[in-house]
Amino acid sequence: MKKRILSGIGMVILVVVCVCVFLLSKAGSTYYYSQIDNSKMEQGKSGGGVVNFSGSLDYSYTLFSYNEKGKGKDITFGASRELKEGAFIRFTVMPIRGVLEWEEVQYDELPAAVQEQYTTPK
Repeated sequence: MKKRILSGIGMVILVVVCVCVFLLSKAGSTYYYSQIDNSKMEQGKSGGGVVNFSGSLDYSYTLFSYNEKGKGKDITFGASRELKEGAFIRFTVMPIRGVLEWEEVQYDELPAAVQEQYTTPK
């Protein structure tokens, strides 16, 4: 009887550890790409994304974004500053956690299906 209880507890601990590792890793994440449009920004409203050193997000953006195949959806993320108008951005997104991180990228770094959605910068 004691072996069954210990075995059950061991299985529960194993499942919890596996779930935690999955949630903390980037496994299952997808890249999305967008272009900064500051008219879609709200100041002083918290959104998803990386928190700045003071622990707050001063700007919230909701941008229509495309995955590597060109399928689009709205993505909301937070930033500690106003971002450069017209810059291209790549998000790392997980289904449950939302935006894990974002970074500015160049037009030629966008997948072909995403480049088709935007005009070539001069």
